[in-house]
Amino acid sequence: MLLAPLFGTALLVAVATEPLAGSGDVTHLSIREKMAATEPLVRSATSCIVHAVTADPRYGSKAAELGDLIVASMPSCVAPVRAMIDAYDRYYGDGTGEAFFMGPYLDVLPKAVVEGAKKTP
Repeated sequence: MLLAPLFGTALLVAVATEPLAGSGDVTHLSIREKMAATEPLVRSATSCIVHAVTADPRYGSKAAELGDLIVASMPSCVAPVRAMIDAYDRYYGDGTGEAFFMGPYLDVLPKAVVEGAKKTP
């Protein structure tokens, strides 16, 4: 299923890369400001994954499973995914980045990839 490979990929991303440096005091920011700071990073990670999935020669074939293509895209998208996870940790607290990635983000990622692929020429 989709969750097991993505969980493995998430662990690989977490272990294979170091957290980004530079953690200022962001506790004074409002939720709206935190969302504004993290949204571009979510878009960047998603855009990278959409691009990698649609560039995969298996994309569009009946034999290709979307989940497998998403998992295969992760190594080429480690930097933007890591930046997104680190930003969530920085703005919302330690551990929230991985929780966001493993939960809400992965829940909507397949739909986001399908929608993003429609917009990609």
